[in-house]
Amino acid sequence: MSEYKLTYFNFAGIGEPIRFILSYMGKEFQDIRISHQEWARQLKKESPFGKVPYLEIDGKVLHQTFAILRYLAPEAGLAGKNAEEDLEIDMIVGAYADLVTELQRYWKTQNPDEKEKLRETIINETIPFYMSKFETVLKKNGGYLANGKLSWAELYVVGHSGTIPSAIGFDLNEKYPFWKELTEKVHSLPGIKEWLKK
Repeated sequence: MSEYKLTYFNFAGIGEPIRFILSYMGKEFQDIRISHQEWARQLKKESPFGKVPYLEIDGKVLHQTFAILRYLAPEAGLAGKNAEEDLEIDMIVGAYADLVTELQRYWKTQNPDEKEKLRETIINETIPFYMSKFETVLKKNGGYLANGKLSWAELYVVGHSGTIPSAIGFDLNEKYPFWKELTEKVHSLPGIKEWLKK
């Protein structure tokens, strides 16, 4: 039986989608939560390309969240059935990653005045732009993001978006009904439901 060890900070972020997929697959894994002090002091220089999360499977270190999710997706039954379906998944994940890039600008801004202006722009312009697109996609795809069925895209966006309320003070589920439905759907999946209770 393979041994899984996931290393990431003590919050959801881009580590949570990996926790989701491992839980969905019924895999036991060590959930190693590190502090930013531990990361800066020691682990950054030891990790691949100086980034987290990384997942060790029987000692082999995998890095980059998208690559890890794509690697696990076929075994989980969450990959596309052909190149075209995989493309649909990758495009929607890439679009959400573009939103995350905008959010990261806010998280990394130190100047309080600039930070507040950026927050207003994100809440009033950036989030509505992206979320109107995602709501349309979800409506057209029967409540899913790609190919009209569950894929690793849903686990990625729902796993990560749980970070947004605490990070920027805005809950996507409160304003966007199809997103809320998607979140509830993912949170009720076998394995993920039990993970969230923990």
